[in-house]
Parts: sequence; structure tokens; C-alpha cells
Amino acid sequence: MTLTDPGLAPSPASSILTRDDLPALPGRELSSRELRAFVRELAARPDLWEKYVRHDGDGRHFVSLYRDADVDVWLLCWNLEDDTGWHDHDTSAGAVHVTQGAVSESRPRLGGTPAVKTVKAGRTIAFGPDHIHRMGGAVDGSVSIHAYSPPLWRMGQYSISDSGVMRRFSVSYADELRPLDG
Repeated sequence: MTLTDPGLAPSPASSILTRDDLPALPGRELSSRELRAFVRELAARPDLWEKYVRHDGDGRHFVSLYRDADVDVWLLCWNLEDDTGWHDHDTSAGAVHVTQGAVSESRPRLGGTPAVKTVKAGRTIAFGPDHIHRMGGAVDGSVSIHAYSPPLWRMGQYSISDSGVMRRFSVSYADELRPLDG
């Protein structure tokens, strides 16, 4: 795992990109639909984020690209062994656009196996704050852009026991997500 500035919570002052670099932002929180359009537009501008892509085999690499009072934007680089574990985004809606390779998204189902889909390069998923999922690299060398609104502060990390008991643990947005249930 790598965070661009590990000891510092990303803020507009420490963001890599400026508001002028980004697709137009309305100066308010964005809906999941607006986040979907935003990550697609940002993905179409590799000159802004491509130089931060890294796959070094030491775990998932992630970079905070931009953060203000309304939106939080991240670049994530995935390999096959990378897995977030089950999590939610607390009060934030989100969108993910895959720019290279593919990532997998699993959603838990009561009484059944998780619903799993592969999100390939060029595709986008969006979700509300009630969304619980698990993401992982489906192809070595995958890259995705993530945006959340309001910005992430806390997330829920879940463990699911062999007997099916689910527990939620609150974690900071700066903590690396990883499986809690093995």
C-alpha cells in the first residue's frame, strides 16, 4: 500500500490536482450520477493522472488526486492479489471508472454467495452511501479512478464469520482497506 503523503490527511493544499485541472465541479456535493460523469471525464484526461500509476508488487498503490469540501478523488492501481475486503463508504456516494485492465466488485447477499461482476477498462460503476461491496484486481496492472461525495472521512469495514455473522468496524478514510475475514 502506498499513500502519496502518508502522514498528512489529503486536503486541497496537499492535493496533486487543482480545481482548475478537473472537470467542472458545481461547488456542492455530487450525486452518484454526477460522480459517474465526473470520473469518466477525468479518466479521459490521462495527462492529469497517468504519471502516478505504479505497480510494484508491494500491494495496492493509491494516490489522493484531489479533495475539497464536496468531493474526494483517488487513483488506485491493482494487481490480482489486491482485495479491499467488505466495506462501505459511510455517508458518501461514489463512482469508479476503470481505465486499464479490470477490477472485480462483489456484493454480499443474505443466504447466498456474493454477487460478483467484473468491471473492465472503459466501464464505470456508481453507488450510494448504502452500498456494501468488496473490490479486487481482476487483472494484474489494472487502474481505476474513484470519486466520493461528500468526501470520505470514515468507512465501514466488515468481517463475516463462518457462521454468517457480520460485524462492522469504523475505519479512517486514510487506512488501507483489506480483508478482515481472511
